[in-house]
Amino acid sequence: MARCSGIKADGGRCGAQAIRSTEFCVNHHPEYEDARRRRNSKGGKRGGRGRPTSELSRLQHRFEELAEQVLEGEIERGVGAVAGQLLNGARACIRDAVHAREVEELTERMERIEEALEQRQGPYSA
Repeated sequence: MARCSGIKADGGRCGAQAIRSTEFCVNHHPEYEDARRRRNSKGGKRGGRGRPTSELSRLQHRFEELAEQVLEGEIERGVGAVAGQLLNGARACIRDAVHAREVEELTERMERIEEALEQRQGPYSA
């Protein structure tokens, strides 16, 4: 198999396998530049997947503190119950935001896949 003739950022030659009947790999082929740019633009955005976990950990800590304060009599039981309901509402908002983001990402991916299939099949395919 042929090796890619692209040049890496450090000036060295790319060692990846070239696409059949071309001299470049997927990362260096000029026809895939737009797709590469789209993938690269997502780089910093995907890091946000860790934030819901930290938010949920923070809420768990608040629930535990609240429960302890109620049990020790520092907070009245009714006030603690309402505070717990409000914290539970915050948890539901985080869950719903994560779900909405996942649905949006999946929809975008499906649209790109459908576009690629249409381009591959051509306009006259059934």
